Amino acid sequence: MSVISNRRSIMTLYSESLDFLSHRVRIVLAEKGVSVEVVNTDTNEKEGLEDLLALNSYGSIPTLVDRELVLYDANIIMEYLDERFPHPPLMPVYPVARARSRLMIYRIDQEWSHLVRQMDAGKAPEAAAAAKELRQYLIELAPVFARSTYFLNDDFSLVDCCIAPILWRLSHWGITLPPEAKAIQKYAERIFARDSFQASLTDAEHDLKQVVML
Repeated sequence: MSVISNRRSIMTLYSESLDFLSHRVRIVLAEKGVSVEVVNTDTNEKEGLEDLLALNSYGSIPTLVDRELVLYDANIIMEYLDERFPHPPLMPVYPVARARSRLMIYRIDQEWSHLVRQMDAGKAPEAAAAAKELRQYLIELAPVFARSTYFLNDDFSLVDCCIAPILWRLSHWGITLPPEAKAIQKYAERIFARDSFQASLTDAEHDLKQVVML
């Protein structure tokens, strides 16, 4: 159990210490400077799961409790936090840019998230195939990472909150990136240096290595 920041709040986040979706939400909370009680929950343990099921019938992580409001699904939680605590804003102001950001988050969830789950399951050869596929996705996107300070934007956004946990875990999954993907390394260095990212890390995540380049 931990508290991310000092701003007054009565929020509780049910999170897993190595869950990449929980990590997204912890980055947003740290970026906003919101004080939150983080309850590390192992959904494989009966006691922790029973407590979670009392709040969320799906028993899914992450789950956010804000007074009488209970939210689940990482993306819903992130957008709620961005609206509830509007400074600093983590979505573009203009509708077209906001739509592009939402579409990118959707693509990450559709194209990357199932690969992450396969790698975390650690079952070869499925994990190796998933790592190869994710690596190829990243290489193809390297020119996009080079176009702006952050992904699709010169300001840090919710898209970055979704990408950062995956980049942080690359070497843990045995993924290395070639020299032509150097823009991703520079992007990752900018993200990882942010105080909010460092504050978002659990002890278990601290032990994971960062991006590795060939």
